[in-house]
Order: sequence, then structure tokens, then C-alpha cells
Amino acid sequence: MAEDKKMFKVKIDNISVEVEPGTTILNAARLIGGEVVPPAMCYYSKLEGSGGKCRTCIVKVTKGSDADPRPMPKLVASCRTTVMDGMEVANITSPEVLDARKGVVEFLLINHPLDCPICDQAGECHLQDLGYENGSEATRYEFKRRTFDKVDLGDKIKLHMTRCILCYRCVFTADQLTQKREHGILGRGDAAEIGTYIKQSLDNDFIGNVIDVCPVGALTDNTFRFKNRVWFLKPVDAHRNCNNPKCCGKVVLWMRGDEVFRVTARKDEYGEVENFICDECRFEKKDKNDWVIEGPRKINHHSVISQGQYVNTVKPLDPLVDVLDGRKPKLLFNIHSESQVNRPEIDLSKIEGPAHSDDFIIKKS
Repeated sequence: MAEDKKMFKVKIDNISVEVEPGTTILNAARLIGGEVVPPAMCYYSKLEGSGGKCRTCIVKVTKGSDADPRPMPKLVASCRTTVMDGMEVANITSPEVLDARKGVVEFLLINHPLDCPICDQAGECHLQDLGYENGSEATRYEFKRRTFDKVDLGDKIKLHMTRCILCYRCVFTADQLTQKREHGILGRGDAAEIGTYIKQSLDNDFIGNVIDVCPVGALTDNTFRFKNRVWFLKPVDAHRNCNNPKCCGKVVLWMRGDEVFRVTARKDEYGEVENFICDECRFEKKDKNDWVIEGPRKINHHSVISQGQYVNTVKPLDPLVDVLDGRKPKLLFNIHSESQVNRPEIDLSKIEGPAHSDDFIIKKS
């Protein structure tokens, strides 16, 4: 009988959790959930090699382990640092971490344009949320921001490099998911940019997933661009029997009425795709009849998209029922049969002169 695997005890923001050896601090925090989880702009659990680029997930290790209780001298990236038995970590409880994260956000926004009102990613942009929660009111950067021309990577994907934060997610997706890498990081330093080799277009069965993994508005869906705002649409879960064996066919339809504006993969609470979908499901199946609709998509209340959702609502009680002692109010009724004033047997057109109250008096025989 195999021995049980030893678990490491870790404490993050004074909350204890047991994890397997080799688990990163970020994933240990995700087991706890809530505000303890550091933000992540480049790490993606389904992409090998991701993480360590943006530095937004930095934390402070106040105790290395039970064997070596010394604190780590510098802040570390939680997505790249594995836990040790007895480790203690400070995230939101450390003013040093919050101040450093504020500086990281300011650095990410040095070249990023603040064009949220016209960006299709607005309302579901991780950088927008990060800037709101950890950013500064103003920037100290005085130099001219770098700009790039918008580029069409094929007829379905638009690249707006000016918004890119170089998280490398799209590069890892194209390299690992499609097995046909056609784009990557060109140039170095301030001249680094996402681009295609020899101006090739991104054209394969799963390349549309680079749109879903992009945390900002650098890669957007050309078929949805400027068509609608996400908070005006109703996301619903749907599925279909896809002919591609690698595609699960489980998606989210973004609808307004019966019109499907866009199709995306389903994402978890951390904004990561649950299952990648093929380009046929994403771009070509925009008819409601192509899908089996399961029901409304549950959206985190933190998102502005949740403001238009009506899930698990409670119908208010009708006060008229209590006023009428349990009797249901009669919304439509014949006034002649209900009223003692207007008598149906009296024809007003046959009364000589104006009608008078005496004409409706019931005369006793």
C-alpha cells in the first residue's frame, strides 16, 4: 500500500491551508479564495511556462519554512515561487506589497492608452480592474508614449499593439495549442512588440483563443468589434456537437434578444478558459438555432456585466392581496355588473334631456 503524500502547511494572510509539494504560492492562495488571492496578468494555469512577466502577483514571504524561518529578503512573484512546509506569506496584510503592486500597475500603464470608453475589452478587462483597485490617480511618466498602428491578423483578429502589456499569453497559446506558431515577440526593450513573422496571418483551427487569453484589449474579435457593449448583452451557456474532436463545443453566447453578437469560451472565476474552443464555434456559429441553450451564465458580482443579470431573483409580494383579505384583485371587470350606480338595463340614449341621479334610483314597487 502506497504511503500518503506529505502535505505542506502554508499560512497566507494568517489563513492556513494544506497543499501538495510543488504548489506555487498563487495556487495555494486560490485554494483559500477571496481577497487573499494575488492578481495575475500573465500567469495562466493552462499554459506551460506562463507567469513571471508582469509582477502583479508579488507577495512577501515573512517565514521561509519551519526548517529555515528566515524571511525572504525581497518580494517574490507568487506564480513562480513554490511553497515550503511552514511558510508564511503576507499579501493584502503587507503595506509593502500593496505599495509595490501600486508601482507595478503604474509601470504597466506607462504606455497603455486610457481609451476604455472606446475599447471592446471594457467591462471585462483585467487591467481595468487592477488599475481601479491598485492604481494611482495620476502617472509620473512625462515622456511620449509609444504607439503602433492597428494590424489585422487575418480577417477575424485585430491587433492593437499600443494596448499590449507583453504578458506572452497569446504566444504560449499559439505555440502550445495550435502547434503552428506564427507570431511572437519581435524586437527588444522599448521596441518589443507582438507580431507575425513575414506578415503572416493567424490562420488555424484554434487561433481564436488568443482573444480569450488576452487580459487587455490588444487582441479583439473583428466580427464583434464596435458592435455592442458587453454590459448590454446577456451571456448564456450553450453547447453543440462540434465536428472538431479537440473542441468541447461548450461556449458562452453573448446575446441581445435573439441575436448572437459573439461566442466565447467559458471562463472560471480567475478569468481563465475552462476549455478551449475551435474557430468554427467562435466565428461561424452566430445563429441561435445552432446551439442548445442551457441557461444564463453566472457572472461574478464584481463585474459590471452582472448588473444586467436576473438570476435567482425574488418576485415582490403583491400588497393588494393583504389589503383585500386574501381576495385577488379584479383587474378587468364589467363595471355594470359590479357597480350599484350604473345599471345595465338603463339606456342613456333614451333618456330625455341630461341624465340625472334620479334616473338611476331603484323605484320600489
